[in-house]
Amino acid sequence: MKKEYTISVFSEDMVGLLSRIVTVFTRRHINIESLVTSKSSIEGIYRFIIVVTVTEDMVEKLVKQLDKQVDVLKAFYYESDEIVYQEVALYKLPAAIFLKGNHIESLVRKHNARILEIEEDYIVIEKTGYQEETEALLRVLEEIGIYEFTRSGRVAITKHHEPLNKYLAQLEEEEVA
Repeated sequence: MKKEYTISVFSEDMVGLLSRIVTVFTRRHINIESLVTSKSSIEGIYRFIIVVTVTEDMVEKLVKQLDKQVDVLKAFYYESDEIVYQEVALYKLPAAIFLKGNHIESLVRKHNARILEIEEDYIVIEKTGYQEETEALLRVLEEIGIYEFTRSGRVAITKHHEPLNKYLAQLEEEEVA
C-alpha cells in the first residue's frame, strides 16, 4: 500500500549531487512531491528532505540506492508520525481588497497567518502549517482574488535524536576498533 514518506539525505556540499539524487527517483518513475535542501546541525553537512508517496518496500530500496551515492553520508526515511514538519506559503493579494472592510484581516487571523508586507498595489500574507492548511487558505483567497502563490517544500526534523549523529559515532567506533 502506498503511503507518504519523508526521506532525509545527509551529504557533503558537492556540485552535481542534487542531480544524481533526483536521477535515483527518475529511473524508478517516482514523483518527488517536495524537495528542500539546507545546512544540517553538523558543520559541513547538508540535508535533503524529500517527500514521496510509495510503498514501504520501494522507500527502503530508494534509501539503499541513495546510500550508495558517492557523496551521500547516509539516508533515512520516516512516516509522518515520526517527524515534526511544516511548510511556508506566501500569498500576494491586491491591496484594494483590504479597503473593503475587515473581512481579509479576520480571514488572516482565522487561518493563523500574518501580513508580511503592505505596499500600495499589493499585500503579502504568510502562512506556516501543513499542506492542507496552506491549501485551505489558498482556496479562500482564490475566491477573493490573488496575484501570486508559492509554497515551500516540507521542512522536517525527527521526533527522536538526530540519527546521523548516531551513525557517525558508530563509524568512528568502527575506525578505532
